[in-house]
Formats: sequence, structure tokens, C-alpha cells
Amino acid sequence: MKVGFCSLGCKVNLYESEYMMSLFKERGYTIGDFDEDCDIYVINTCTVTNNADSKSRKMINHIKNNHPNSIIVVCGCFVESNKFSDTESIDIVIGNYNKSKVVDLVSSYIKEKKQLIEQYDMKKVPFEDMMINHFEDKTRAFVKIQDGCCNFCSYCIIPYVRGPIRSKKFNKVLEEVKSLVSNDYKEIVLTGIHTGSYGKDLETNFSTLLEELLKIENLKRLRISSIEITELDDKFLELLKNDKLCNHLHIPLQSGSDKILKLMNRKYDKKQFLEMINKIRSIRPSISITTDAIVGFPQETEEDFEEYIDFVKQVKFSKLHVFPYSKRNGTKAAEMDGQIDPKVKKERAKKLIELSKKLEKEYAYKFIGEELDVLVENHDSSYAYGHTSNYLKIRLDKECKHNEIVKVKITKDNICL
Repeated sequence: MKVGFCSLGCKVNLYESEYMMSLFKERGYTIGDFDEDCDIYVINTCTVTNNADSKSRKMINHIKNNHPNSIIVVCGCFVESNKFSDTESIDIVIGNYNKSKVVDLVSSYIKEKKQLIEQYDMKKVPFEDMMINHFEDKTRAFVKIQDGCCNFCSYCIIPYVRGPIRSKKFNKVLEEVKSLVSNDYKEIVLTGIHTGSYGKDLETNFSTLLEELLKIENLKRLRISSIEITELDDKFLELLKNDKLCNHLHIPLQSGSDKILKLMNRKYDKKQFLEMINKIRSIRPSISITTDAIVGFPQETEEDFEEYIDFVKQVKFSKLHVFPYSKRNGTKAAEMDGQIDPKVKKERAKKLIELSKKLEKEYAYKFIGEELDVLVENHDSSYAYGHTSNYLKIRLDKECKHNEIVKVKITKDNICL
């Protein structure tokens, strides 16, 4: 039987979908393209924004309408958010726990033709162990080390749909990374819902894990998908001196106004944020620092937004992922006074995106004339493409071999912006 997968949202979802695919393959199923006729469809959903909800529902309806005789499995955050109540026509519903049981659930459904729903209280579930030693058609391997979040930012639904912090056992992370390295993956990306909180439930911490991972023989690159500014301790700063750690950090800012940061229930102010950025750059002057940026949060005035713009310029991020604030039922921000007009949010987002493009170009062009290592990831009919350690996308000669790290002189023409 053929299974089609659709994975929406974050890198954790991509990892979990890859794991579910591997389970199906082990049991003799074929993985097909989501756009072709399949016997089974698995939709791993997202609920982080209103758009994510819309995409999740659109994908579900697309399969229901176009493949009514196929088995439909819907899992993930959209299921947990209680926005998904139309379960009658879904064959198998799984929340954010027991995705590991997906093949058994499909087998049970095939035998009994009876709807199956697997949902649990996310406050009470343990870390769900998954281990992957191969990623289909990818040179970069992801390792999920952590799940859940306890920050409760006022705009965010994720702690409610993913539950509190749970971490993968220390030795299991080491085992998984060693296995991937032995399978010739050059770059390992550590990911989680709140990656830097790793170990808070295990009497260890993220920096201690990093220290051990960086000792692994033949590991070429270790990348962190995202980390909060509050989780960067002295030990982490010391580890930044190790060249195996990629020259790129994604550190969410969310707002450049202290007033808004406080309303968001973020755990830092601008002064603390900038001080840590300066410490990082004192160790790695050329590091790429990217960020997440929300605009149009409730009570954000024009003055707050100008303060935001000024702070982004001061930090000199190399790229911003910009999100207009999306009202989420069940969060504190949804009940706040001073909700911003959608047109104003759109205008502010446009300004921040324009600034991001300018900063991205300025950062990339600083490396013109330098020789950097590029991991070759994919090809088209004319070129090969890959990323540097500091996450510049580079166009290469098509003769460059897949999964090789090659030294390339950076020019204005081979930078992809």
C-alpha cells in the first residue's frame, strides 16, 4: 500500500513525519507523493498561526474531497488546539502523542474499519522516543532533542498543544547523532519546540549536551535550529569557539519595544538581548544572527514600532522572519485591549520585511572575495546549490557532488538572495 505525507509547520513536525515514514517503510509500505493517488494519507498539522489552521484544514478537505476511499490520518497541533472538531469523516486522529503508533493504528483500521482517536492530556505524557538514522533525499539531518514549552508567551498556543518541557535521554541523543554521522551526514541540526530548554527535566542542560556532541569524531557541522537569548550561558559562549558549531544562530526577538516584550511575557528586555548579542560577536565577529519578529501586537503604537525598527538596525540581524500578530483563542493576548487594525499590521510587516532584505544583502555581501566551505545539497539542470556554515545559500558548478563540502570563493553572482 502507498502512503502520502503532508507535514506542515516547524522542523519538529518534519522530524516526526520523517520518523513516521520510516515506520511505514519498515513494515513494507511504499511512500508516495502527496499529490498522487495513495491508499493512505498522513497529514501532520500545525496551529501556530491562523494561516497554519487554514492550511491544515485545507489539506484535510482536499484529501477528503479528492480521495474519499483512502484512509486519512490527521495528527499534530491542529488536532490538539480544539479547533479541529470535524472528526467524523477522519479515519484516524492522533494528537501530539503516540505518533509512533501510526502504523499499528492503520493496521487496526484496515482490519476493523472503525474510527480510531488517540488523544491524551499533554500535561501528563512523557517524551515520545523517536530515532532516525536516515533522511530521504537530504544532506542535513535533524535530531529532535526536546518537546514542549513552559514559557507561556501571551500570544502563543504551543505550550497548550505540545505540553510542558520533556527531553530525550542524554545518551539517546548521542547515539542518534553518532548513527547519523556514521551514515555520512555532514550537518546535524538540533531541534525541539524550545530547544535550549533541553535537560531541565533530566538534571542536565543544553550546553552540557552540546559539549559532548562536539566531541563526536567525523562530525563536520552542528547547527542549532533556534535558541532563546535567556538560554545562552557562559559554557555555551565558551563552546562557540569550536568551529564544528555552525556560524549561525537563530535567536527569536519578537519585538524591539520593552513595553511590548513585557506584554508578550518574554523573559528579557532590549538591554539584556543586546548585551548577549555583543558577547556572541566578541567571540564570533562574522556570525549570522537571524530572528523571528512579530508586528502589530496588541497596544503596539507607531512609536513602539519605530523603537522596534531602530533596535533591529542596532542589532544588525542578518535576516528576519516577520509575522503579523495572529490572534489566538485561548491565549492572554487574544483578550487584550488595543488590537491592531489588519491594514496597519500589514504595513508594518512590509516595512520590517524591506529592512530584513536590506540587512540580508549587507550581511551576505561582506563575504564577497572570501573562501567559505559549502555543503552541496541539491542540483537543478544548470547548477548545484548548498549552504555555508553561516547559512548563506550559494550557487555552485553543477559538477559539484551531492553531500560534499567544497571550498568556494564567494562572489556577488553566486550568492542566492
